[in-house]
Amino acid sequence: MAHVRIFRHYIHLPFAILGLIDFCVLTAAFYIASFFRYFGDLQFLLDSWFFILPSAIAFSSINLLVMMALGVHQSRVEEGLSGMMLRTIMALILSIPLSLTAYLIAPAWLWYIGGGLIAAASVLGFFLLGVSRTLFFALLGDDAFKRKVLVLGAGVRAARLLEDLRTPFNRKGFTLVGFVPLPSEAREVPLEHCLQPSSSLYHYILNHPVSEIVVAVDDRRKGLPMEDLLECKMEGVKIVDGATFYERESRKVALEMISQGWLVFSDGFTVSSVSGFGKRAIDLLTAGVLFLAASPLMLLTVLAIKLEEGLKAPVLYSQERVGLNGKVFHVHKFRSMRTDAEKNGAVWAQKNDTRVTRVGDFIRKVRIDELPQIFNVLNGTMAFVGPRPERPVFVKQLSENIPLYDERHRVKPGITGWAQLCFAYADNEEDTREKLRYDLYYIKNQSLLLDLLIIIQTVEVILFKKGSR
Repeated sequence: MAHVRIFRHYIHLPFAILGLIDFCVLTAAFYIASFFRYFGDLQFLLDSWFFILPSAIAFSSINLLVMMALGVHQSRVEEGLSGMMLRTIMALILSIPLSLTAYLIAPAWLWYIGGGLIAAASVLGFFLLGVSRTLFFALLGDDAFKRKVLVLGAGVRAARLLEDLRTPFNRKGFTLVGFVPLPSEAREVPLEHCLQPSSSLYHYILNHPVSEIVVAVDDRRKGLPMEDLLECKMEGVKIVDGATFYERESRKVALEMISQGWLVFSDGFTVSSVSGFGKRAIDLLTAGVLFLAASPLMLLTVLAIKLEEGLKAPVLYSQERVGLNGKVFHVHKFRSMRTDAEKNGAVWAQKNDTRVTRVGDFIRKVRIDELPQIFNVLNGTMAFVGPRPERPVFVKQLSENIPLYDERHRVKPGITGWAQLCFAYADNEEDTREKLRYDLYYIKNQSLLLDLLIIIQTVEVILFKKGSR
């Protein structure tokens, strides 16, 4: 199994295992650094290991949390092992002051030792992580934990799977064996990807073992080989619907493959009062901490806007956006455009937009312009995590052209969100359609865990300027 599902969110199993290995390696690095700094006698260390354990766990947890924030465990497929290690260096450096702060404020029983060896443990940890990760990927190979997947169908839905799951990033969890066309279905998948079993699907599975069959036919009413599928299932082969498979592998919902019936009968789209209370608590805590941390930056932004455009120039602007259940509210941002930017009406933000000021161009790239939305979170019109709120004029247009677009208003809009992490800025209808796929994934699978992961990984978006415009 290449994925594990925790609180309805799919996590790629090899990287979950690698994260656990990193945690153990960092803990070992802390013990080794403690040995050379305080002990020098192996037996003395073995007799005292229990007293060091809380400190080692705290050190490893902080480092692993920062690594998650910088996307260390998602980077290997796109950037290689070298990219992963470069991000690890940054994470270890950033973790040193955080670990020192935690050491100073933590009770003695939690962090018994460590103030003088955090830097040494970080350096040692980097080299040990390099060794362990090299061995991990060398021993397991690129196909580690990958399932062999056979797709039943070669029509429009199957072609969509082939097209959208083409990249290595979307094929981390499986190896595609091929597509089996049905006689009653027009073939849209290129012939080189199609299989022609000489006998039944069941006999093909016996001779060519696969772990999963994805049913991606255009019209099930025209007949499925149910006996074959049942026999395959009895052999231990997992049978999964095409839309569910697409969601699991791409972390988004396939608009072209679902219907209202799929939304009704699929799991997810549930919100309990407990999770609602927890989400609101996270919103208030995160917004409060961010406001305290960003207050100096917000004051500098006010000063920069005034210096560029004069003392009378407005610093903030408020704009109507559509929120929970379609209700309109006013969102607050630092002004990044000229005051006459929309004298001819609302238009999409564009790349290299000439309406953007010099200060506005900078604060957009580093997301400083979004900081006043903290007040929207505090007053309850927004959440910290959720779909990006759009303007009423655009919502009306998009709802008419994109199916299920209004479903994104089932939850509060957010400062950050799953779509903002996974996709760049949407400046046209097609990009908005793609972001909706991610928004629906979030709404379907929302949980406190997913919210925390999004908040942590937003740090990567800010540092590496992903999706800003």
